[in-house]
Amino acid sequence: MQLANLCFQTNIYFVMKKHLKIMAFLLITTSSIWAQNEEKNEERDYSNNVNTIDNTVKSLYASISGEKGEDRDWDLFKHLFYPNAKLIPSGKNTDREPQVTFLKPNDYIKSSGQWLVDNGFFEKEIHRTINAFGNIAHVFSTYESYYSLEDKKPFMRGINSIQLFHDGDRWWIVNVYWSQETPIHPIPNKYLPK
Repeated sequence: MQLANLCFQTNIYFVMKKHLKIMAFLLITTSSIWAQNEEKNEERDYSNNVNTIDNTVKSLYASISGEKGEDRDWDLFKHLFYPNAKLIPSGKNTDREPQVTFLKPNDYIKSSGQWLVDNGFFEKEIHRTINAFGNIAHVFSTYESYYSLEDKKPFMRGINSIQLFHDGDRWWIVNVYWSQETPIHPIPNKYLPK
């Protein structure tokens, strides 16, 4: 009887020890997941990215730029845009007729985001003119595009027409409307570095 009692107690000890190990593992794993989710849910402070026209435009270029395989900061990208803002590329359709396309920031991410990561893409501002009045501003920003920072020559150039709005606290991008340089339409010297 005592032997049976001892065996029973030993079995309970091992079962409890096993359960305690499982519970400790689950507690550590759950705590780690909670910490990660809490970190993800903490909104980053982008206030310095939108406190001036200069920082807002620089943040626009930085958010879409990166080497091949590098994630983009899409949270920053979306933070720059006023509700219902548009990105408006101009170009030619398949019939070679001029056209514009209207995209929301999320549409741009869906249509171009993976391409930017897969191919590498840097857009560098090389010249800027600003016209501002009250709480509105218009930036004519000439850019060059590269696949990598190591590239010596851009594969494309163009002009971003960026409209901004100041709400009393920060600058918002209302629209980005752009056109690429072509042999027929070279960038005028007044929009190039001197």
